[in-house]
Amino acid sequence: MEKNDYYEILEVQRNAASEEIKKAYRRMALKYHPDRNPNNKEAEEKFKKAAEAYSVLIDPEKRSIYDRFGHDGLRGEGFSGFSGFNSSVFEDFEDILGNFFSFSFGDIFGTQTRKRAHYPQRGRDLALELEITLEEAAFGLEKEINLNRTELCPVCGGSKMRPGTQKSSCPKCQGRGQTRYQQGFFTVSRGCTYCHGTGEIITSPCEDCRGSGGVRRKKELKIKIPAGVDDSMRLRIQGEGEAGDKGAPRGDLYVITRVKKHDFFERKENNLFCQVLLSFTQAALGTTLNIPTLEEDETLKIPAGTQTGEFFKIKGKGIKDLEHRGRGDIFVEVTVQTPVNLNKEQKELLKKFSESRGEDLEKTDRKVIKKAKKFFH
Repeated sequence: MEKNDYYEILEVQRNAASEEIKKAYRRMALKYHPDRNPNNKEAEEKFKKAAEAYSVLIDPEKRSIYDRFGHDGLRGEGFSGFSGFNSSVFEDFEDILGNFFSFSFGDIFGTQTRKRAHYPQRGRDLALELEITLEEAAFGLEKEINLNRTELCPVCGGSKMRPGTQKSSCPKCQGRGQTRYQQGFFTVSRGCTYCHGTGEIITSPCEDCRGSGGVRRKKELKIKIPAGVDDSMRLRIQGEGEAGDKGAPRGDLYVITRVKKHDFFERKENNLFCQVLLSFTQAALGTTLNIPTLEEDETLKIPAGTQTGEFFKIKGKGIKDLEHRGRGDIFVEVTVQTPVNLNKEQKELLKKFSESRGEDLEKTDRKVIKKAKKFFH
């Protein structure tokens, strides 16, 4: 199924409150419900998408992950569309719409409400921000970081039970994994909320992890940042997130780079831009400048008659491409400084220079006027 933006599906703003999201879902669900649109596949798909969007946005934890990492982040948490729904989600759907239609959510979404195997859940993903310099972004680096993450409990090995004990049959559903109740003429089955549909409960939880299966531990980790990363880029380090249930893989670690502002250069893609100031004489007669780069200085020849706003390129001294397709350039923009605080002798010399060029200091160049008119029109 195509993954549209969940906020767009429910037609709500990204800062919408839970009650607004619930009202929006109810409106969409009533409009596109299969009972109102028999044999209409398009309406059924819209109904499913609205239900999926609601199940994420109404859950504060899933919504936070979605806002930060999008659909990829949800997949990292084990959520994959309708297969990611649990019994509590269906209960919420039924509470909202159950009095209006004679339907079974299990029939609509192809989800069985009978007791099913409880699969080990993958570990949660972690994310951290890493501040680096422009030089580090350009050439890459290795950096040691400290994580505070969940590891499998060393006492119970992630089983959540006190060593030597076993699970017991759920007393609420008698091990069936579901409960039933009467709603009008229909009998509705729901996943048991006490055992979460597993039919089993832990009566003797592990004392060390308090039945969670995991404990918090500090971890020192050396990570490699490749050359060419940019600001706000997200790097995935597989298997360095939190531990999952016993028998399930770890989550991943996402490193979000924050590149500090540079004193001289501004980055645009793989190119670097900078500005240099030239005196009136340097611009008129030409000069040679030493331009700093991210490595050693480079010599740049400025031709005579250079004007403000002209660019000069230093090839191959920019940022390395992440996909190893070469390296960017440095572009140097020139600004010509007008001399100030001239003494009497200097002013006289400039006047003589102007007269030698046939310039009239009291008149405006008509070419300038034409250009200005063209600009404002």
